[in-house]
Amino acid sequence: MKFLLTNVIFTLIWGAISASFTPANLLLGFAAGALSLWLIRRELRPVTYPLRPLRLLLLALLFFRELAISATKVAIRVLRPNMELKPGIFAYPLAVNSDFEITLLANLITLTPGTLSVDVSEDRKTLYVHALDCADPAALRRDIAGGFERRIREAFER
Repeated sequence: MKFLLTNVIFTLIWGAISASFTPANLLLGFAAGALSLWLIRRELRPVTYPLRPLRLLLLALLFFRELAISATKVAIRVLRPNMELKPGIFAYPLAVNSDFEITLLANLITLTPGTLSVDVSEDRKTLYVHALDCADPAALRRDIAGGFERRIREAFER
């Protein structure tokens, strides 16, 4: 039943995107949705996390604070005549272990100005991060561990 409802939603989205709600087009959208759902069926197993609204709010507030601080720092550096940057890539050892948590951490890092998640090791134990100023990689690792990663663990680990 869940797959049928999901596929009906996909079909309606298909119709909206293609701007055609003809029966033939909706049938094509339904077939494409069914094929897509069939191809990812193993990935659709339910993942449940305990609901912790306060901790989710703290994570969101941390992100917005880091966003403001990082944007300000990057803007100041860019406006200086002598930027004195030491860009580089550093390895960050992951304490989070689920795909969701790793993806969330990587996205939060990437969305923060001055940093970019580059890759995750095959064993999912190391995240490679590019920093606009990588003069002190140990400090960057401490910031991530004590900030985003700690809040993610508090909000999502079981």
